[in-house]
Amino acid sequence: METILVIGSGGREHALAWKLAQSPSVRQVFVSPGNAGTSKNGKIDNTALDVKDFGAIVKYCKDESVGLVVVGPEDPLANGISDYLIEAGIPCFGPSAAASQIEASKNFSKQFMCQNGIPTARNQSFTEVELACKHINQSTYPALVVKASGLAAGKGVVVAESKEMACQAVREMLQEKKFGVAGESVLVEEVLEGEEVSCLAFTDGSTVVMMPPAQDHKALNEGDTGPNTGGMGVVCPYPKVSKADLDKIQTDILQKAVNGMRERGTPYKGVLYAGIMLTADGPKVLEFNCRFGDPEAQAILLLMTSDLFDTCLACTNGSLSDHCPVFDHQSCVTGIVLASGGYPGSYKKGMTITGLDRAESHGLTVFHAGTAGDEDTVLTNGGRVLAVMATSHNFRTACNLATRGAALVKFDGAYYRRDIGFKVYASCPEEPGMTYRDSGVNITAGNSLVEAIKPLASMTSRAGSTVKLGGFGALFDIKEAGYTDPILVAGTDGVGTKLKVAKDTGCHSTIGIDLVAMCVNDILAQGAEPLFFLDYFATGRLDVNLAKDVIAGITKGCVEAGCSLIGGETAEMPGMYPGGEYDVAGFAVGAVERTNILPRLNEISTGDVLIGLKSSGIHSNGFSLVRKVIEKVGISLDMPSPFGSGITIGEELLTPTKIYVKDVLPLMRRGLVKAFAHITGGGLIENIPRALPADLGVIIDALSWNIPKIFGYLADKGNISDHEMARTFNCGVGGVLLVDKTQVDTVMEQLGDQASVIGSVHQCKEGCRVKIENLRQAFKQCWKSMTATRMCKKVGVLISGSGTNLQALIDYVQEQNNNSCAEIALVISNKSGVQGLERARQAGIPTQIINHKDFGSRQSFDEAVHKALVTAGVDIVCLAGFMRILTGDFVRKWNGCMLNIHPSLLPSFKGHDAHCQVLKANVRISGCTVHFVAEEIDSGAILVQEAVPVYPDDTEATLSARVKTVEHRAFPRALELVASGQARLGGEGQIIWCQ
Repeated sequence: METILVIGSGGREHALAWKLAQSPSVRQVFVSPGNAGTSKNGKIDNTALDVKDFGAIVKYCKDESVGLVVVGPEDPLANGISDYLIEAGIPCFGPSAAASQIEASKNFSKQFMCQNGIPTARNQSFTEVELACKHINQSTYPALVVKASGLAAGKGVVVAESKEMACQAVREMLQEKKFGVAGESVLVEEVLEGEEVSCLAFTDGSTVVMMPPAQDHKALNEGDTGPNTGGMGVVCPYPKVSKADLDKIQTDILQKAVNGMRERGTPYKGVLYAGIMLTADGPKVLEFNCRFGDPEAQAILLLMTSDLFDTCLACTNGSLSDHCPVFDHQSCVTGIVLASGGYPGSYKKGMTITGLDRAESHGLTVFHAGTAGDEDTVLTNGGRVLAVMATSHNFRTACNLATRGAALVKFDGAYYRRDIGFKVYASCPEEPGMTYRDSGVNITAGNSLVEAIKPLASMTSRAGSTVKLGGFGALFDIKEAGYTDPILVAGTDGVGTKLKVAKDTGCHSTIGIDLVAMCVNDILAQGAEPLFFLDYFATGRLDVNLAKDVIAGITKGCVEAGCSLIGGETAEMPGMYPGGEYDVAGFAVGAVERTNILPRLNEISTGDVLIGLKSSGIHSNGFSLVRKVIEKVGISLDMPSPFGSGITIGEELLTPTKIYVKDVLPLMRRGLVKAFAHITGGGLIENIPRALPADLGVIIDALSWNIPKIFGYLADKGNISDHEMARTFNCGVGGVLLVDKTQVDTVMEQLGDQASVIGSVHQCKEGCRVKIENLRQAFKQCWKSMTATRMCKKVGVLISGSGTNLQALIDYVQEQNNNSCAEIALVISNKSGVQGLERARQAGIPTQIINHKDFGSRQSFDEAVHKALVTAGVDIVCLAGFMRILTGDFVRKWNGCMLNIHPSLLPSFKGHDAHCQVLKANVRISGCTVHFVAEEIDSGAILVQEAVPVYPDDTEATLSARVKTVEHRAFPRALELVASGQARLGGEGQIIWCQ
């Protein structure tokens, strides 16, 4: 049972605490500074903490054994509370300071959207009134939206009715400082027309799961008039957003944003809120928020039927795909906010609230926002005081219930809108009856898929089958297939977590081949010819094109196996599979003449020979372990494969499973094969005994076949034992034939270079029935033989002092165990006796001292350094704390081959005192930058950046120490990118990324 701390005191936080308290895994929820004293749930209580004092929060969490912190407001997130807690070992639900910029800086957010192709309004940023007003008056689009760039509690946005009003808003923000530092720069945007909707999603930095869309009513008065507020009401799910638009929001907005953040090195974890305008040109982003919206959170959480604690924790640890939230798609919610008289201007506090019990007795849920007191006496303590929420099966009922419920709650000066949600059904007062599509099942899409795959299925027709999709069942004439005394053999299988790789890469065209292969290779073990195949495709939301890709792969597999695709099932199950997630299963039926059934156990004896059939790679087993290794190594699926194949890692992993039917079945029918073992789940160790008598075992020599490089890579990088490798993976052998030793030459002649003699059958009284010799040597041989052929780039490092970044480079190269494309060949220091020289000597790296004081000019010193580098055969130069400014001539000689690391996120804060500049600028994020060296200081093309938070109590020393930790990751990574040829400097001074 866990203790949870919720940071924040508004209605959003009260709803979060309420929902978290429902989890069976949660013992206690504390809310700080909180209004939970009004809660009747004994699990929820207040605690008085200063949310700006991160140190005090960490101490509290440790004292109270808090298992998860959930952050509600944007301010602490932008100030780095998540980073601070995680660094202290406390799980925190909420994005890092770097990722929170998506809300904290509207300028950053707009640039980020443009860089990542996320649709949004046209815009420009200004810090001067005159320039902003000139743009407003001369713009080719209606530039009437004025936003304070920083955080303004949701109120720093003006949608002007005229150019004059827009200019006045600019003056209020820039000259009159209406929003303080938040308005030091303003964003002037195009007015977008259409319906506005809030789309929120949970994300763990990779997986994105959308919540039901909601519509916030921001205007104070009925008819959407009056000043902008933090929200006066909400409806959820908003019914006027189409499924097509929701798909675009998921893929083109939310997923792109999460992918973009991950690519920047600042993965986004928590809730991502997108304010969307549904324009005639499709959905466009008005703004991103880095947290739950208010009052959207109250409505959405009422519809959430799964455990919020599990989902929040999964977002923090990267396992959201295994803990996807579930929502009630049959109900709808209307929420009405009760505000204090005078809000959003000045208002009174301390007014007694009555009627809460009456509202709750009518089946309504009341969430507190600006309240104080206890259960007996509840007082107003804010502008937006309460939210009354009603749930029903249709919006008309929900709106009426919420409006009546709001009238039951009384306090002096209470104000609320009486039209929340009414416009949802005003245009269609007679709500249509529910349809199957309302539940999320699109029959039309299913029918379209059937029509799309009919031509594909017809390609698989063979003797005995008549492919006619769409019936209740399919017929197969086994007599027409040529059998006289057949035994039917059936097999079923799936593809497992290889599907995750397909989803992450967006490539689904080969998964179907894997599915067929896994099934037909299984029934081949009985000597059966595959006759027909059926597939099962299940998804939460049917994407016709994706499903067609998968089934196109199935047809390719069927053609390769010689069987007919005669039917299948497509199941669209919203709520079972989140979003566009899918799973597949296959069912193969084959036949074998009664006299040819395998294995022929009574004929297998000692001395029989094992012939291994070459696999095409990992096939479809062990992918959970493969993904763990890739995660550990820290590489992405779109990076070039390290195996010299010229494709990406994702493409390498998706190489389809080999189908052995056409190679092996003719040998079986000639009686040349006593048994066949399909090397599937369980690897070599568990599958070969399935084809043997109980008293026999085998001895295999792993050096007798060529193990693909990927298996050596997995064994090395994952530190996986030989036994674990052999019982998880095929290790390069996808199938094993048992043949009489007198028939080996005949069989090998038929199979050619697709096969190898790998071992023999022996008596086995007890113990392991599969003994594999030389497996570790074979793994090392296949992996090192590949790395030995790499062209290793020689690196020269220039230092002036302690050389901590030099040590990071040394450690990286040595830990790579000869797998790095970089070799440090020389360390040069312009000072004697520095620690960096000793670091190099201890690592066995040649050193040289070239003291700048011994030279009459910078040019002569640089020329001596250049000659030393050239003499050592250096290809790449790294500056690691080198305290000399290099001449333009030297830089030009090493253009595109010299790297430097700078302690800030360039192009901001150039120069030697970067940490001092960062602290003076009062920014909340810094970090380091590895870049190519150019003639202008700190201006070269950027290779790698790593971010760190800047805490309110940071000094130059504490910030420097934090930046150093990421420098030691970033510099080696950048060096490897250049040494391996994955990145190089182009002619225009831009980086060219090579696959």
